[in-house]
Amino acid sequence: MTTTTPQPLADHGAGHGAHGNHNLTGFIIFLCSESVIFLAFFSGYALLKLSALNWLPDGVEGLEWRTPLINTVVLVSSSGTIVLAEHFKAKEKIWLFRAFWLLTMAMGSYFLYGQALEWSGLQFGFTSGTFGGTFYLLTGFHGLHVATGILLMGIMLIKSFLPGNYVGGEQGVQATSLFWHFVDVIWIVLFLLIYVWQG
Repeated sequence: MTTTTPQPLADHGAGHGAHGNHNLTGFIIFLCSESVIFLAFFSGYALLKLSALNWLPDGVEGLEWRTPLINTVVLVSSSGTIVLAEHFKAKEKIWLFRAFWLLTMAMGSYFLYGQALEWSGLQFGFTSGTFGGTFYLLTGFHGLHVATGILLMGIMLIKSFLPGNYVGGEQGVQATSLFWHFVDVIWIVLFLLIYVWQG
């Protein structure tokens, strides 16, 4: 009677890890394509501003920067909390991972709230000239990415409560973290372009 020897679990895990690495590489390529889109928006904004005789809408002398600055500090700081969440996940301290992951989600939500608060107090709309259209397009498109990041983090948080998840090569957390860092970097450029460069 012949018996078959089962394949070692390590071989199966290695294949799963390789598949996960391919998925992460694909996600990085996706972020590169998103970078090209934002770069096109940034370039268009700069060219339109440099070529416009009257850039700001009538009655608008400039943008208030205090609320956007607070939003910027909160959003950029959230990159630190998500790094801490990943650190605790690697140490298998799952409850600390969840706590800092949830804190990152809260900070992202605060950013969206602050942006909505800013929009409600603006004296111009989407149709208020080229500046109005480009301002709402850029900040709104970025806000959509922030909302997407919060949604992805919510999915990862739910997965952390399911048995068998986050053991070994879980790529979802890493991909979500990369997306969040991307969102933060894009906002820094937007803040400099729209709020700092007002002259």
